[in-house]
Amino acid sequence: MSDITLPALGESVTEGTVTRWLKAVGDTVAVDEPIVEISTDKVDTEIPSPIAGVIQEILVGEDETVEVGAVLARVGEAGAAPAAPAAPAAEPVAEAPAAPAPAPTPPVAEPVAAPAPPAPVAQPVTPPAPPAPVAAPPAPPTPPAPAAPATPAAPAAPSMADGPAYVTPIVRKLAQERRVDLATVSGTGVGGRIRKEDVLNAAPAAAAAPAAAPAAPVAPAAPVAAVSELRGTTVPMSRLRKVIAERAVASMQQTAQLTTVVEVDVTEVAKMRARVQENFVRQTGGKLSFLPFFVRAAAEGLQSHPIINATVDGENIVYAATENISIAVDTERGLLTPVLRDAGSKTLAQISQDIADLAARTRENKVGPDELSGGTFTVTNTGSRGALFDTPVVFLPQVAILGTGTVQKKPVVVSKDGVDAIAVRQTVYLALSYDHRIIDGADAARFLTQVKERLEAAAFDDVLGI
Repeated sequence: MSDITLPALGESVTEGTVTRWLKAVGDTVAVDEPIVEISTDKVDTEIPSPIAGVIQEILVGEDETVEVGAVLARVGEAGAAPAAPAAPAAEPVAEAPAAPAPAPTPPVAEPVAAPAPPAPVAQPVTPPAPPAPVAAPPAPPTPPAPAAPATPAAPAAPSMADGPAYVTPIVRKLAQERRVDLATVSGTGVGGRIRKEDVLNAAPAAAAAPAAAPAAPVAPAAPVAAVSELRGTTVPMSRLRKVIAERAVASMQQTAQLTTVVEVDVTEVAKMRARVQENFVRQTGGKLSFLPFFVRAAAEGLQSHPIINATVDGENIVYAATENISIAVDTERGLLTPVLRDAGSKTLAQISQDIADLAARTRENKVGPDELSGGTFTVTNTGSRGALFDTPVVFLPQVAILGTGTVQKKPVVVSKDGVDAIAVRQTVYLALSYDHRIIDGADAARFLTQVKERLEAAAFDDVLGI
């Protein structure tokens, strides 16, 4: 047998917690097939099997924490474990035909589901049937014993498919929004788990059914809010949630935090996006959103106001040499912040592509722990969920975080040639939370004012990158 150990998941990661086993004892695994989910202070990830074989023993239970290098499970040769279940699986096929001849009702129930054609072959064996359903083997008492487990053996496959019973909150919410019945969805994830892609693929079929009903047009008139299945339940915190909670509390206790908010007119940015969008998509493969503009403007502001990009080391202030901006990403496991390094030197196209790549890999548990550390400033796009603005919490050792609200159209008083008029403009709120130990309100206001002026001018053609 070979040991499967907890590998090193980053320079600063020394231990991990088993959150869920994807395989059980007796299961066959292939090389690089995920067998267990591990949660660390930095990231949640799936651990693949380095060898192929059958899981003989699981040494660490779920919710247990072990150090890097600890043995998680043992895997044996592929032929050992499967051989035992293979024998009983073949015998019940021979026993099933013999059962139609005996009068007892229990044996008759089994052959009804078994294939009928072999029945004539089994009739010569019917005389010994009264002692036991199987007379052909030399030891009559032994075959009936496996015959009983053989019936549960058939549901064993569905029991592995019971994995879909574990559905993440995001997938469940998506199913409710798309009116997809999860009981009708076949999961393609590990162990039959239902993924977002499965729900999206099932959505067209679910939408087509109500479309045929005459009452379908009336349904949208009475929207009903989805009711979460978590109501009235108690669940343990995940390791990641515990880490976030501890760091949030530590940050609020060790720093003096406050928030400054400005409103920015991004109408000119919206016009630029509309003007270059088609060419941008053609050359990069992705759409240009408002976020890269916010990140680029913030990076330039950090270069001019390094106190916003600094850290506190005892009684010293350490000014960072580069603008490594952490991007807050909402995942099924909680909030994670992969780092966009040296953002001040990147074009809008590079920033857009890097953010899309980091966000996708973070949600898929494919981001490395080192990619989640080293940030000097954070941008959180709470507007992506419709929020006007919030007062985000600064996470140590950083001293500031910028929250971007939703971009909305609204009537605004504008002045042109000394004449005031009301016009429809696109605006956004930018909220900067900062550590008042080293950042004064004037520092925050100067930084936000520069970001505001940069965005309202919308002179980004030279850093577009296409």
